[in-house]
Amino acid sequence: MDKQIMLLGDEALAQAAIDSGISGVYSYPGTPSTEITEYIMNSPEGKSGEVRTGWASNEKTALEAALGMSYAGKRALVCMKHVGLNVAADPFMNSAITGVKGGIVIVSADDPSMHSSQNEQDSRYYGNFAMIPIIEPSNQQEVYEMVRYGYDLSEQVGLPVLLRITTRLAHSRAGVVRKEKREQNELKIPPKDDRSFILLPAIAKRRYISQLEKQPELEKQARESGFNKLTIKDAKLGIITTGIAYNYLMENFPDRNIPHSVFKVVQYPIPVDDVMQLYAHSEEILVIEEGYPFIESSLRGMLNMGKKIKGRLDGTLPRIGELNPNVVAKALDMPDTRGADIPKLVAPRPPALCNGCPHVYSYEALNKALAQLPNSRVFADIGCYTLGALPPFNAINTTVDMGASITMAKGASEAGIHPAVAVIGDSTFTHSGVTGLIDCVRDNNNVTIMILDNETTAMTGGQDSAATGRIENICRGVGVDKDHIFVVNPIPREVDKISEILLKEFEYKGVSVIIPQRECIQTARKSAKQKKD
Repeated sequence: MDKQIMLLGDEALAQAAIDSGISGVYSYPGTPSTEITEYIMNSPEGKSGEVRTGWASNEKTALEAALGMSYAGKRALVCMKHVGLNVAADPFMNSAITGVKGGIVIVSADDPSMHSSQNEQDSRYYGNFAMIPIIEPSNQQEVYEMVRYGYDLSEQVGLPVLLRITTRLAHSRAGVVRKEKREQNELKIPPKDDRSFILLPAIAKRRYISQLEKQPELEKQARESGFNKLTIKDAKLGIITTGIAYNYLMENFPDRNIPHSVFKVVQYPIPVDDVMQLYAHSEEILVIEEGYPFIESSLRGMLNMGKKIKGRLDGTLPRIGELNPNVVAKALDMPDTRGADIPKLVAPRPPALCNGCPHVYSYEALNKALAQLPNSRVFADIGCYTLGALPPFNAINTTVDMGASITMAKGASEAGIHPAVAVIGDSTFTHSGVTGLIDCVRDNNNVTIMILDNETTAMTGGQDSAATGRIENICRGVGVDKDHIFVVNPIPREVDKISEILLKEFEYKGVSVIIPQRECIQTARKSAKQKKD
């Protein structure tokens, strides 16, 4: 077990969960977290069924299923990207009230700089909001260690633990030393009179008081965990740093001899005593943290006693985007180590729909149908079809969040826009679009909905879609008139036919669903190659 294996941060996290004795992983794919579940799926434990694997319809259902596993005494892992935590926010907050039986580690992978996301939100605020422990490792080995520690902590304090990583740590690789694999927890059916998971107000109030009473213990755990490290030196500057930002600090000191006092925060809630000690020994404080100014904001409220607090809020570090060793160097008044500018020869390459993508022909048909309708608007969703916003299509007018296309088209139609067209993918439809369709059917809205069914969750790499082969039946099942559901084939010679169907349905005063159905070109190529091999 002393041999190092090279792992991505995501893979180190997955291996640690397996070695911690999880019985199941629950997640919805989303960059930069997807590789965690894929690693477990492809592990011997995942393939044999020793560990339950598979994709959930969305992050909320994933977390709720993990709660059910925990209720039975087993350990579970839940994975999502940061915006997915918004979707799971309801069970997330309530899981802090119910508590857990078997340990739960909830991974939220934040994406600063928005490499593949619609915002930069910092999941530490959610952990603080729910008043549960947060752990934030700084390298791959620490990821491995802290997942195992997270399960111990979760079962010790009876709460889920939020593990926050960021893109650069999730997708970079380093050597990791594994530890002995633990056995899974035995099934432990709770007594019938256990009311902790029944959040009736009278019970919830008692649970909430219990949760508040745990807070001093959580701070004590953070102070004594050994992962938070305070180093006091005879220096004017005191540095507080977290997560991958700690590595950026260390890269500026190759001999690892930092001449400043440093408090490395890995486990939250932030131990106030340690912060006070650093503050007392420093003339000014620099906070280096990836994401929002979470700690810096707390310091300004908690220790606004005259000493200068520097970080993202005062412009010492950039307010937005990822940090790196160079911006940290500049914040420390060290030499600017930024390399040469990217040569103009290297042209920007915006994302685009793949050659042969079925969505291309859906958008061609839609644009053709809407060409003579200047008051029409198209409400799109998160996924490959978002690329319909770019040339040569310029086909969509909105993309806000998962599932928003249908409900935004509903609201726009009620405001008077016609035709109001929603474009959504098959996986996104079952993630959070179907509830919007139910609303449209109930209110008999005048909307035309295109569900682009490429039989996969394409943008995150081709994970299974919960809707594959069932979209037409789902639409019928929620009440869409069968005479206004059309399954079409998005290929070049069918473009005119699809366009004619759209024009006809725009005249219908109710809910129409058009389902362009053809396999994703990438999964089709992969399947063909596998058959050939």
